[in-house]
Amino acid sequence: MPDTITINKHKIDPGEQKEIQLNIARLPTYTNIDLPVHVFRAEEEGPGLLLTGALHGDELNGVEIIRRMVSKKMLIPQKGTVIAIPIVNVYGFIQNVRGLPDGKDINRSFPGVKGGSLARLLAYTLMNEIVPKIDYGIDFHTGGSARANYPQIRCVLDDEENLELARAFDAPFTIHSSLIDKSFRKAAHKKGKHILVFETGESTRFDEPGIQEGIDGTLRLMKYLGMKEGEPETDHETEIYKKTTWVRAKYAGLFQPKVELGEKVNKKQILGHITDPYGNERFKAVAPQTGRIIGLNYAPVVHKGDALLHLAYQ
Repeated sequence: MPDTITINKHKIDPGEQKEIQLNIARLPTYTNIDLPVHVFRAEEEGPGLLLTGALHGDELNGVEIIRRMVSKKMLIPQKGTVIAIPIVNVYGFIQNVRGLPDGKDINRSFPGVKGGSLARLLAYTLMNEIVPKIDYGIDFHTGGSARANYPQIRCVLDDEENLELARAFDAPFTIHSSLIDKSFRKAAHKKGKHILVFETGESTRFDEPGIQEGIDGTLRLMKYLGMKEGEPETDHETEIYKKTTWVRAKYAGLFQPKVELGEKVNKKQILGHITDPYGNERFKAVAPQTGRIIGLNYAPVVHKGDALLHLAYQ
């Protein structure tokens, strides 16, 4: 990384800390939408690490992870550079929704186009102003509405460096996840950058244990990269799973789970029941494999084909 890096015409020298505003667009009311970017640079040369939250505007755990680390001065490196963007999708965050006013998903809009839709403009800005300055990244996400994820890292495990980064982060679970077309992770991969996705909790809700896992894992990764001394103690070693499957509803009705997030289950174990609302019918949901519950649907009303549980297995 060069001695001086430039973001949106702002120069940041070694040893400096700056908050830079990336101007994206403005609302019909003439209100400007700016993207605050925290940059922390050490005097000593080292890797560049990017932390991003709220790529989906209603996914709040990543916002809180980065906010706490910024406010408690945890991201000041001893070597290298940390770039932290607590809220990428400002529009979605304000409206408490996943996407943007144009209905697009930023995480299916990469690498973006300067003159494209709002989602593609945001993606273009991230790819051209920020990604060239970093080597690694953690993109913080959650499950959907009433669908929670147990704290986990997702990455392509066939890449040995990804695997080592995931082991260093040491989330409870590490899940193989292929690159998705037009996603931030795939666009960064094409530029030679390694991005881990950290998932925990559900949208519009704080998941306190998952937030702490995200903070601790980030500090462990910084230690591994030589950016910071010291690391939080851990009482576990990440469990690695290369396969996942969704257990889906075979009938419509009211779903009542009999298992919890993170629980280990055995093949053919009863995971819950689907009942009709009138007291006439009751159906079992059964585990197709022995594995771990990494995602759970908390919405009682389900239709045939709806996802009930996400199961990781070997």
